[in-house]
Amino acid sequence: MDDQQGPQYYVGQEGVQMNNMPCAGCRKLHRRCNRDCVLAPYFPASQPEKFARVHKVFGASNVIKMLLGIEEERREDAVESMVYEAHERLKDPVYGCTGTIVYLQNCVKDLQGQLKATQDQRDQLINIIMNENTTTFDDNSNFICNNNSFCFSLDQFQLI
Repeated sequence: MDDQQGPQYYVGQEGVQMNNMPCAGCRKLHRRCNRDCVLAPYFPASQPEKFARVHKVFGASNVIKMLLGIEEERREDAVESMVYEAHERLKDPVYGCTGTIVYLQNCVKDLQGQLKATQDQRDQLINIIMNENTTTFDDNSNFICNNNSFCFSLDQFQLI
């Protein structure tokens, strides 16, 4: 029986590492962790809360089924997605990560509106200055002044 119990491998930011402790999944499920454990590379013993969240939202058997249904080189991304979705689902049981996505989309729309309003104000300011008999200091200058001696640099404004 000791032949099945071998060192555990997990892939982290530090690279592949060995660990003699059962992975977080097997520890939570009170199972013996062997070298063929599909959870071990993604849920190391040092991060039990990571598996606990995923287990609470998806269930261990569903997590294992999902991992076995994905090619090995894409499993780490799938686990990161499951961990993020589980975290967001526990934080907001109704909307989960969808709530965060909608919030961020609304922020982008608000910022786009602010940017458009600022660009419109800039264009209005340039039109006012240009319509008040503006003159330049010289042909090589990037400064424009009106006859009230109000000057601005064209380098500050990007004309579109």
